[in-house]
Amino acid sequence: MGEVLSTFVRSIFVENMIFAYYLGMCSYLAVSKNVKTALGLGIAVTFILVCTLPINYMLENYVLKEGALSWLGPEYAEVNLSFLSLIIFIAIIASFVQLVEMVIEKFAPALYSSLGIFLPLIAVNCAILGGSLFMQQKAFANVGIATVYGLGSGIGWILAIVGMAAIREKLAYSDIPKPLKGLGMAFIITGLMGIGFMCFSGLSI
Repeated sequence: MGEVLSTFVRSIFVENMIFAYYLGMCSYLAVSKNVKTALGLGIAVTFILVCTLPINYMLENYVLKEGALSWLGPEYAEVNLSFLSLIIFIAIIASFVQLVEMVIEKFAPALYSSLGIFLPLIAVNCAILGGSLFMQQKAFANVGIATVYGLGSGIGWILAIVGMAAIREKLAYSDIPKPLKGLGMAFIITGLMGIGFMCFSGLSI
């Protein structure tokens, strides 16, 4: 239980996809102008992380890495398909993105319209692919911890994009120098929020 809690908290605050690794910045900066839209995208990203990480974990550990196919028989013990991992991870992510896109278009057309091109671009969101690649690197003990890591990473991404959207909505009524309006101020705020999240790196979990 301690490892699960540690993984969950670290993935939200200490290893935040935006503020620790700056992954998924394109959609983070483009969609973080409105809280409602940002929340919708954040939920979609979290859903895809939670669904794809355990699938990719099982593929990695039972199909792709060296010796993963030993359950088929001793003659497969030395088979190593890890060179296919990147392609397969992207294919799994793209499949779930297509599913989410169809569901949002059907049940939330206003959100679908406001997200525009950034909804299908979740398929190439480096925060989602980064989750699967970090899962590979961290070698989690079981699929449950990998799923918790995906959930925490998604929640951390939601906190980042919704926080930025809330600040940018308030800044619309502020007197900002013209050269800093838009992306200029967004970059400054992202840097300051990143510095703020660095405080969590001292947590002993």
